[in-house]
Amino acid sequence: MSRTLKESVIAVIYGGRSAEREVSLQSGPLVAEGLRSKGYQVIELDLYGPGKNLDPVVQLQSIDFDFAFIALHGGEGEDGRVQALLEMLDKPYSGSSPLACGLAMDKVLTKRFWRGIGIPTPAYLSFVGQADADVIETKMAYPVIVKPSREGSTIGINKAVNRLELDEALLKALEYDSDILVEEFVDGPEFTITVIDDVAYPAIGLKPAPDHKLYDYEAKYVADDTEYLLPCGLNSDDENELQMLALDAYRSLGCSGWGRVDIMRDQAGVFWVLEVNTAPGMTTHSLVPMAAKYVGIDYASLVENIAKNAWDQVGRH
Repeated sequence: MSRTLKESVIAVIYGGRSAEREVSLQSGPLVAEGLRSKGYQVIELDLYGPGKNLDPVVQLQSIDFDFAFIALHGGEGEDGRVQALLEMLDKPYSGSSPLACGLAMDKVLTKRFWRGIGIPTPAYLSFVGQADADVIETKMAYPVIVKPSREGSTIGINKAVNRLELDEALLKALEYDSDILVEEFVDGPEFTITVIDDVAYPAIGLKPAPDHKLYDYEAKYVADDTEYLLPCGLNSDDENELQMLALDAYRSLGCSGWGRVDIMRDQAGVFWVLEVNTAPGMTTHSLVPMAAKYVGIDYASLVENIAKNAWDQVGRH
């Protein structure tokens, strides 16, 4: 590219129409503010915001920009559709390719792939439409985790310890997706690992308050009593193993630029990969800025690094 990123106009795209819209409405303005503080020209686009045309192509074509920072979470902002539109418009953007985003967003497809190549991930059953609770009880032992296959931010996720809770969890998951994932419960601590420019950052240990059965949406974005452990509490060898596993899982899906990998450890000390997030939250409660801050990178520098890495990658190709 002949121009530098500083000479270009960055569109921060946020909002969207997924169940994570409210989170994205927090992330987007913060990203825009961080980039502006570094001297960049920024336009904000609240995709599907009030009074906006419902055609995303029209919305993207309504503004003049050179690069897109994607601060959308879930839905078409994280499943590759917006990324594909940007490629059709010949606009470079932050984060992974459409194919990598789509694969990572679909938990069932991701787990099938990981099981095939040897990435450790909890045992599961998948269903299209109404799940058969009798089949689940025959093949899996309680407790189990029930998730919509294509949602993020632990939206629609529930733990079930008996048939009544299982039936309720299956109905709840169907509110968000027709494809349902029922997963073996891993009894142990949860960790999340930020990856930026193919580098794994220090792991964060997640410890929800006792009244939260899971590190769920409320624990992530609402509660102030969730504990974030940095350092994560592992010894150096175990944390290195955790980081390498996160990188393997991230790279295996073809992810690039930045993302976050969620992993649990069972009572025997075995790590199990849950999912990869290709457009993680960037709110005041979010984990990527927390990991960056721990290694001395402030919020504005973090979003600048993500944008510059993406811009430079396009320039190199």
